[in-house]
Amino acid sequence: MIIAISEIAVFELRFGAENSQNKKKSHKAVDRFIQGLSIIPIYGCAERYAEENVRLRKNGTPMHDEFDLLFGVTALENKLTLVTDNLNDFMHFPSLKIENWYSR
Repeated sequence: MIIAISEIAVFELRFGAENSQNKKKSHKAVDRFIQGLSIIPIYGCAERYAEENVRLRKNGTPMHDEFDLLFGVTALENKLTLVTDNLNDFMHFPSLKIENWYSR
């Protein structure tokens, strides 16, 4: 099994590290976490992003978080399973495979 992460998720992790009390330690933790992971670029998903964004808006179900929209279309475009605890935001992507590895 290949575990990959969107480059957008790396941006979010870097922001969290920079915004933390101990930036150096947090950036090192991000480095350790992403080491060995495949980082998926988003540029190849630009057309799919536009299509899905328009579709969702026309259906009256726009996504309010652009990053989540990018996560969804990146997974769709690359035929990947999206692992998230945020199931509600992705319920309007009928062909998206989703797994929640964190149960409450």
